[in-house]
Amino acid sequence: MIETSKSVSNLFDSSIFVFDIDGVLRDVSGSYRRALADTVEHFTNLAYRPTPEEIDDLKAEGIWNNDWEASQELINRYFQGLGEISRISYEEIVAFFQGRYRGRNTDWSDGYIATEPLIATQKYFQDLTALGIGWGFFSGATRASASYVLQRLAIADPVLIAMEDAAGKPNPKGLLLAVKQIEAKQGKAKQIIYVGDTVADMLTVVKARDYDPSYDYVAVGVIPPHVAEELRDRYTDLLKDNGADIVLNSVLELTP
Repeated sequence: MIETSKSVSNLFDSSIFVFDIDGVLRDVSGSYRRALADTVEHFTNLAYRPTPEEIDDLKAEGIWNNDWEASQELINRYFQGLGEISRISYEEIVAFFQGRYRGRNTDWSDGYIATEPLIATQKYFQDLTALGIGWGFFSGATRASASYVLQRLAIADPVLIAMEDAAGKPNPKGLLLAVKQIEAKQGKAKQIIYVGDTVADMLTVVKARDYDPSYDYVAVGVIPPHVAEELRDRYTDLLKDNGADIVLNSVLELTP
């Protein structure tokens, strides 16, 4: 079902689509989120493992799009609750997290990343291209991780702005950088459609309207797979309260 405050029929006029990756193209509930929970549990001496709802609550604050930083924040909050200060370094957190997410093998075959179900399809992007719609990606994932899933979708030479390329969301500069690169291939656009699954994604669009008001922006929220059916209305409201114009159950619902 589509929850909309704009006409879907108008979304494709001189438009560029920019997609987030995690929770939009791939299901990361058993990978990134599992690694996050593992990391917090490990560094709290197995005393605290955040639930999916607690992770959602943290991300609802709109500033914890980076899962390494989110892990560190939950660890810090745990120790603060005990009246203590965490002595764990950010580098230790990243190393442990990556050991779970990527694994130890050079091909990442033993990491959680190797188990991620795909949500989007190669045909979906082929159809956008056939319609003359320019598209690309702006993700908070590392370039290596984002490229891994794009290769699985057989997407060659995509426009991709990753963690290393721009400030983290909700800073809108990465979104606009992706737009400029897509325009270099497709020509000038009037409308920017950004598709994401978190509060930070929606706030990125809100901030982009002030940063570069020369475009018409549409914030498309999608409900990530980990959200339980009984919580989907609440998640929809959360995204809409933070700027989503449309909320979908899957990116595959965003079609002409």
